[in-house]
Amino acid sequence: MIHTTDWGLIEYNEAWNKQEEIFKQTIQLKLDNKQTTNTLVFCEHPHVYTLGKSGDEQNMLLNYIQLQAADAQFVKTNRGGDITYHGPGQIVGYPIFDLANFNIGLKQYIFLIEEAIINTLKYYDIESTRLDGATGVWLNVGMPSCRKICAIGVRSSRFVTMHGFALNINTDLTYFKHINPCGFIDKGVTSLQNELNMEINMEEVKTILADNLDKLFVTQ
Repeated sequence: MIHTTDWGLIEYNEAWNKQEEIFKQTIQLKLDNKQTTNTLVFCEHPHVYTLGKSGDEQNMLLNYIQLQAADAQFVKTNRGGDITYHGPGQIVGYPIFDLANFNIGLKQYIFLIEEAIINTLKYYDIESTRLDGATGVWLNVGMPSCRKICAIGVRSSRFVTMHGFALNINTDLTYFKHINPCGFIDKGVTSLQNELNMEINMEEVKTILADNLDKLFVTQ
């Protein structure tokens, strides 16, 4: 079973701290041989650029003064992956799952997250897929117009996960111009709004996405 909660618009570091609390509690339950729960958090963040532990700071193209002018933060975090942007209009999902509950490993976990997002985009008649050698969900793979709609970066310990995915819905894509998203310099970024040329109901997307995640994970 997956318990879904929505933290609304929340500052990145505050959400990180709240995640860490649930993450550590879940690990402690495992160590005590007690039943663990699976929590899916939805939220949005004010403008922030986050750099994964294996990322390259050179992919951040703004200096401190320019960051301030863009009303954005820069945070080094402990997830995998390189640099990405979070901001209003983007659905950020933090699954804090005990993968033992689903009898899967980390590779399958990431595959299922991607699959749930691919299935969600199908609802809006958007065809998307994976890109070899990169996590996340992409459009027009293999073409010059290849562009990313969802970034994924996770952390795990004792098969408990935290951090997660960022799906661009009504996101201001100009903020991606200030970075090499996920380290790529030759691929674009898009959003559901950009693809459909209309503003999208965020709550509707969350409902569809939560349902797709539940179907994929609970049936494992």
